[in-house]
Amino acid sequence: MTRRLFSILVGPFLLATLASVVNAQTKPRQTDNQNWNDVQLSVPLGKPVDFVLQGTLRNGRNITRPVDERIGIGFTFRIGKYLTVFPNYLHIDMQPFEGRRVYEERLSVATTIKFPIGRFTISDRNTFERRLRTLAVDGTRYRNRVQVEHPIGPKEKKVSLFVADEVFYDWSVNDWVRNRLAIGVSKIVNKHFTLDLYYMRQNDGRSVPGDLNIVGSTWRFKM
Repeated sequence: MTRRLFSILVGPFLLATLASVVNAQTKPRQTDNQNWNDVQLSVPLGKPVDFVLQGTLRNGRNITRPVDERIGIGFTFRIGKYLTVFPNYLHIDMQPFEGRRVYEERLSVATTIKFPIGRFTISDRNTFERRLRTLAVDGTRYRNRVQVEHPIGPKEKKVSLFVADEVFYDWSVNDWVRNRLAIGVSKIVNKHFTLDLYYMRQNDGRSVPGDLNIVGSTWRFKM
């Protein structure tokens, strides 16, 4: 009688606990730790125009495997002293979690205003992008990133500290869906190579995973 009573009272609790453990193992996590690496190669075509090749590798699932690979091309047009326009195309292969794979063709136009204020440099980048995806809904997004830079250390070292924040508006859901806050350093190694190292925090309640802790690098080469 005691054994039967015990099984009646404790059995459902054990089953619920086991189910929650199994669900936690199979359900994709909302938070992830990732490492992002971007490479850009600019080839001057004339004084105001550069041809740009882009490549990206993002490692996720607590930096244990690749989850996002990108390759693309674009053109940088410098208009006057402070304005840059960058139309570009990206092919993207994403594996955000086990059992999920999405391919995307992305067409973007980014317009950046960059100007100095004293020893600070302010830039405001506005991007419109069209996302054509397999196994996911196509969409159009607007992105706005504001960045502030300031040199640190001796002038000849050419090292700057930067802070940036970027917000995303997605017309497929008519909402602001994502925020990215970043802090890092930029080092001009020589006239052909600049390296950025940064930490970024992404918050996104709609993507899975959407809340990311990111340690990243951007390698910019110019011919």
